[in-house]
Amino acid sequence: MFNSLRFFASEADGPVVHVAPNHIFTIGSLQVTNSMLYGLIISLLMVVGLIYLARKVTVRPKGGVVQFVEAMVTFVSDLVEGAFDNKSVGRKYVPFFVTLFFFILIHNWSGLIPGVGEAIQLNGEPLLRAMTADLNTTLAIGLIAMGVVYVAAIREVGGIGKYIRHFFIGSPLNPLYLVIGLIEMITDLTRALSLALRLFLNMTIGEIVIAVFAYLGTLLAPASVLAPITALPFTLLELGVGALQAYIFVILAVNYLAITVNSAHSHASAADLTEDETPETIKAIAAKA
Repeated sequence: MFNSLRFFASEADGPVVHVAPNHIFTIGSLQVTNSMLYGLIISLLMVVGLIYLARKVTVRPKGGVVQFVEAMVTFVSDLVEGAFDNKSVGRKYVPFFVTLFFFILIHNWSGLIPGVGEAIQLNGEPLLRAMTADLNTTLAIGLIAMGVVYVAAIREVGGIGKYIRHFFIGSPLNPLYLVIGLIEMITDLTRALSLALRLFLNMTIGEIVIAVFAYLGTLLAPASVLAPITALPFTLLELGVGALQAYIFVILAVNYLAITVNSAHSHASAADLTEDETPETIKAIAAKA
């Protein structure tokens, strides 16, 4: 993502905007792009940083970054557990969704670090680019997230047959229920793509907005002295957008899993209702009848 503190060497005909990642170098048959390179660097720093902070966690709350990370972990944990009727089920998936949240959040914010974008170039191409501003990355994240959701849902509901059954509100032999169920299944398969596009478009649009207002700063004053000032408000806004997009991605993935599990468990409970479990009021009505 472009940032307001980079060197603003915008071209005369407008701001420089790259929607697609740029090829940097090749390793064998693998073409390494700027988003892949920067994403690997940020991922390594994220793992090292979070392990270091985890060792700093104590029973008594600490201030600074440790307290912020603890608050975020608690927030996402409560979010995941609260989505399930049975909190013990949700508790099993807290580590995955917490990791997913921090991965997206840190990569979103990494694009705002000074030097990312057009500031540092190699062979005329930007050397660094935020990983979540690359559609390939967001699509991979979406596929992984939904893959975990599908596997977990099938395991929780008791098999692939019961998982497919939850798409149908009634008997599949009924043509209406069959059509509704098939539509639900098709919609379910598009969720990975919708997650990927939502994250990619929001991050890319943020890049474009910051680049445009940085370019306006170069037009208002010589030597680009106003470029950081004109782009700074939108850079700060992107901090909130990056956090919001990480939250939206995770809450949607959590709910996709929770809705399936909760629905399957409720159907199972209704099917397992025996005569001994029937409320006394219903027994009394049946006796009078």
